[in-house]
Amino acid sequence: MIVTAPRMRAARWPAVLPWIGLAARLGLATVWLVAGAAKVGDLAASGRAVNAYQLLPYDVATVVGAALPFVELALGAILLLGLATRLAAGVSAALLVVFVAGIVSAWSRGLAIDCGCFGSGGQLAAGQAPSYLPEILRDLGFLALAGFLLIWPRTPVSVDGWLTGEPAVEDDDE
Repeated sequence: MIVTAPRMRAARWPAVLPWIGLAARLGLATVWLVAGAAKVGDLAASGRAVNAYQLLPYDVATVVGAALPFVELALGAILLLGLATRLAAGVSAALLVVFVAGIVSAWSRGLAIDCGCFGSGGQLAAGQAPSYLPEILRDLGFLALAGFLLIWPRTPVSVDGWLTGEPAVEDDDE
């Protein structure tokens, strides 16, 4: 006699997706809120962190660095509310791709910097080794959350659902 684990009925998958989406949405919102809050108190340091990548002229890097915490906070708040989830996920994905590309660029050029993702960042002290691979893997994980929300943006407890009047979770009373 062969004993096998019971299979999840195909009808259950649509009921689970919104809850996975909710976890992805709230997780990504938390990332953006923490990252933005860590930088918003010292916009000059955020500008120096962007400048450390040596990809933009100094004046442009400082403006980007000063604006970035507010973009992150806005994305976090929008995702927390579940408002325009697919759009926020798309902007998140684009921003994360830029972050990963920046880290890869710094690594390939031999720069010794702290990414500044959750703080001030900038040049590392002499003899201090950068941790590029964990930063890239972390951001790829966040990118996976954004990708999930691009494909399945409907989540419970969201303004999107309230505005459309459609429940994010299907009733399985068949």
